[in-house]
Amino acid sequence: MKLSHFQFNLPEELLAEFPAENRDESRLMVIHRKTGLIEHKLFKDVLEYFNEGDVMVLNNTKVFPARLYGNKEKTGARIEVFLLRELNAEQRLWDVLVDPARKIRIGNKLYFGDDDSLVAEVIDNTTSRGRTLRFLYDGSYEEFRIKLTELGETPIPKYINREVTPEDAERYQTIYAKEEGAVAAPTAGLHFSKHLLKRLEIKGVDFAEVTLHVGLGTFNPVEVEDLSKHKMDSEEMIITQEACDIVNKAKVKKNKVCCVGTTSMRAMESSVSSQRTLNPYTGWTNKFIYPPYDFSIADAMITNFHTPKSTLLMMISAFCGHDLMKKAYAEAIEQKYKFYSYGDAMLIL
Repeated sequence: MKLSHFQFNLPEELLAEFPAENRDESRLMVIHRKTGLIEHKLFKDVLEYFNEGDVMVLNNTKVFPARLYGNKEKTGARIEVFLLRELNAEQRLWDVLVDPARKIRIGNKLYFGDDDSLVAEVIDNTTSRGRTLRFLYDGSYEEFRIKLTELGETPIPKYINREVTPEDAERYQTIYAKEEGAVAAPTAGLHFSKHLLKRLEIKGVDFAEVTLHVGLGTFNPVEVEDLSKHKMDSEEMIITQEACDIVNKAKVKKNKVCCVGTTSMRAMESSVSSQRTLNPYTGWTNKFIYPPYDFSIADAMITNFHTPKSTLLMMISAFCGHDLMKKAYAEAIEQKYKFYSYGDAMLIL
């Protein structure tokens, strides 16, 4: 498969600027891989496709307010600072992206907040836009983290061409988010409401939680025609023994295992034993799944509609089958499904 196989024309008006009014009432396209049947439902109808003993694998990462705006010393220029990851808690060192980057050099200081109570010094250049910052704050580590949260805003994707609203803090987060560390939401999970989770639970569906802290690399389009040359960014992940037990028990009993989102799928596929069971793992993954690929564990997946040339689309092609995926996407565009982070969902069975 080549990059050009993943190009399609996506009308701009299908990029979702806002989420559906109710989480579980976004649209749901259901694809049956065996027969090629495509159905059009609402997300809450997902209930019809799962039975007692089936397992849904959820990514419980939590998005933190990663986008800050500071002012450069002397000039007062407004600079966007996007927090990628904490490098050292004690020294308050962070890996960040800055914009506009050309103005930000080693030794520069940036001031945040109306009272300039938080200051950061640039101590290293990592990439063209990447910098290492040391934050200077008069207070304990806990107080410093509270300050960051206070000053930061929800990192909704750049394609959403509007100001962040207070609702984004709630809606760009799954209701089961627990482990803070993501700078982008695992978007397939955004469709689950408390009510829907409860109804699945009553039906006897089990949930296994994994953690994969979604990085900005999730938005990077692939730029090489030969997919095997593409390098994924590494992301931190955790799979507990408890999650493995739930998933492996379902596999033994021949129940369905459904990955909620490409991130849950990547996490699971990064930690499979030679017997095709799930192993516990704590570390990093840069796994890139593209066709042809033999999936070890999941029989089903829930995912959003992805953009052309994205690594996410390539995984869907590998799981769904390329021709069926193309047919489904053509139908989605024709039926005006909403795409991307706040868009509609697809269930592949």
